[in-house]
Amino acid sequence: MKLLYNLGILIFKAGGWFISPFNHKAGLWIRGQKNWFKLLKEKINYGDKYIWIHCASLGEFEQGRPVIEAIKKEKPHCKIILTFFSPSGYEIRKSYHLADNICYLPPDTPGNAEKFIGLINPELAIFVKYEFWYNYICELRRRSVPLYLISGIFRREQHFFRWYGSFFRDMLEKFSMIYVQDIQSADILAGFGIRNVSVAGDTRFDRVLQVAGNTKDILQLEIFRGAEKLVLAGSSWKPDEEIISGYINNYPERLKWVFAPHEIGSENIGRIEKLLKVKCARFSEFNEEASDARVLIIDNIGMLSSAYRYAYIAVVGGGFGKGIHNILEPACWGLPVLFGPNHLKFREAADLISLGAARSFKTYADFERILNIMINDGIQYKNASHAAGNYVKANAGATDKIIHGIA
Repeated sequence: MKLLYNLGILIFKAGGWFISPFNHKAGLWIRGQKNWFKLLKEKINYGDKYIWIHCASLGEFEQGRPVIEAIKKEKPHCKIILTFFSPSGYEIRKSYHLADNICYLPPDTPGNAEKFIGLINPELAIFVKYEFWYNYICELRRRSVPLYLISGIFRREQHFFRWYGSFFRDMLEKFSMIYVQDIQSADILAGFGIRNVSVAGDTRFDRVLQVAGNTKDILQLEIFRGAEKLVLAGSSWKPDEEIISGYINNYPERLKWVFAPHEIGSENIGRIEKLLKVKCARFSEFNEEASDARVLIIDNIGMLSSAYRYAYIAVVGGGFGKGIHNILEPACWGLPVLFGPNHLKFREAADLISLGAARSFKTYADFERILNIMINDGIQYKNASHAAGNYVKANAGATDKIIHGIA
């Protein structure tokens, strides 16, 4: 299995080279790997102590961020080396101020693992949520470097627990500690004899509360909302937008609406505008004359988490694709949350639905029925709002447990 794994890594890298001229993300990934050893060596000071934190992409970075910030407070003498697998994480966070070195993770070959870890010589290493790289894990173990997984979550259908999973379970046993989000994950691991596990919770709860505590005022949204109720569609995709636009067109005067689409290119925003039969405005062009528009489209990145504070209800996108985006951001503001059907891999979605704080829709009819209940039934809305906010607060604290464990 080790031979097959290493062969798979080489094939993956070769595939990246092959498609890089035609695929933007692959091109970024290949260019990011170029001369990695030379470039990183120039930034390493051999008298310094380093902590290595690895994230797959942007979502995992947001989970790891509270831990990074806590480490910088607890261990100010240590420097942070932050690595990403995906361009969507690296390109957005390559200037993150609390990391001393940020780079792509070199492909997981035995040679790269030995060179990378030998170069940075970390005091400890932290992988976030789903990252399991065999050669890096083995090299850390060989050098007796403590390795931690944080915000891990496990399901029985994962490859660790299949008939062929012993190779992958061996990786789990090499972690100094696996900090999981829930007791179900701990029970699954214990059932396969893996006991280096602690239930700490999900650091995303800490992160969204941290962000909410540092939110920015957005005067344009306050002016646009006026005295009306506002529904914010966050990280929306085409299927979400088509259903939502249908409701807006059917009930043009009922609510104010904000779209914060996942794709903010002018072409995609133009497509959303064509779906609508009401007056709409783009945030970048908004002024008081446009305050009578029924729809405002946010055409920038970085505003969404602060924008939720102006909403009455949130609709979070992604549920008709690979999976829903961050529903904890609106929930921490006490917003009832609506999302599409592909949410089964998200524990917080199941929890919020069971608490009455969230609802899932598959069709326009579902969406219309659920939204009408939320805006017309004050008692149901109030209960959903309280349940959402209380859920986030009750599940905070994972970062402190992790820092206490690795200190």
